[in-house]
Amino acid sequence: MSATINDTHSQATLTLSLIVPVFNRPQEVEELLDSLTRQTRPDFEVVLVEDGSTQPCEAQVKRYENQLSIQYIVKTNSGPGQSRNVGAKAATGSYLIFLDSDCVIPPGYVEAVYHRLTTNYVDAFGGPDRADERFTPMQKAINYAMTSFFTTGGIRGGGEKLDKFFPRSFNMGYSKTVFEQTGGFSAMRFGEDIDMSLRILKNGFKTALVTDAFVYHKRRSNLRQFYKQVFNSGIARIVLHKKHPGSLKAVHTFPALFVLGVLGMLLLGVFIHLLWASPLLVYILAVFLDATRQNRSFRIGCLAIVASLVQLGGYGLGFLSACWKILILKRKDVFAFVDNFYA
Repeated sequence: MSATINDTHSQATLTLSLIVPVFNRPQEVEELLDSLTRQTRPDFEVVLVEDGSTQPCEAQVKRYENQLSIQYIVKTNSGPGQSRNVGAKAATGSYLIFLDSDCVIPPGYVEAVYHRLTTNYVDAFGGPDRADERFTPMQKAINYAMTSFFTTGGIRGGGEKLDKFFPRSFNMGYSKTVFEQTGGFSAMRFGEDIDMSLRILKNGFKTALVTDAFVYHKRRSNLRQFYKQVFNSGIARIVLHKKHPGSLKAVHTFPALFVLGVLGMLLLGVFIHLLWASPLLVYILAVFLDATRQNRSFRIGCLAIVASLVQLGGYGLGFLSACWKILILKRKDVFAFVDNFYA
């Protein structure tokens, strides 16, 4: 039965709690909290959950505790999903918003969320991510790879999905009612945000993309870390398929098909004729031109080629690996990179 609240919420009854799991990122927390002091609407609380960090952000929290309403919770390491649940239980707001610690929040973010929820309420929402002008060239290239039409179909960058919208945990909100009915995030090691979105929809709640509620996602990763992240995401998609039959869509197979297609083109190009590799060259040129245009930088255009190939290749290889090990060999835990929960 749907739990959606159809009438609009008043400013008096809606309160927001911003929940952030943190692991060894005091500098990122400094930037995040600084950005939150600049919000055009200051009526929200921040719940920071220190997830077993060896480099805690307590000093940064104390620096801003007179400017923001902050709860600071320290716990043993269990991963971002379970840390979000701890924050959700402690939060005083009627609506919970989950952000990654490496996000910088534009001044109008909170106001955009309030506006959407008080004029056209939804039980859960997700917002897109963008690259700030101050980001490094590599951060901008990775952001392009994660948001571009040529890699993810533009979904994470703010494009509408053809069916129901699935919020992602770097910028995701849902009501306390949703949390209480679903139990919050599962203990999944990767893909816990998509699992949460699927359970939100299965429980009859309404979701939406709020394009004005975007964040600047720094992604302080090198290409090796980025590869590990997307490889595990590819594996997680098959794990989600086993947990939620019917959740696997044709679009999710694109990176795997890309990997197989590139391998085939390269083999045909080497052993038959170089023209067989021309579709790959056309794709690379399209990424270069699009990334260069968006970022007004030839350097970022070049880096975006590498980041896009890593994004598609890593995800596709993880997906294919999981298909073989989980669907064919019937193995259970097949994650390759499990040093910790954080990229």
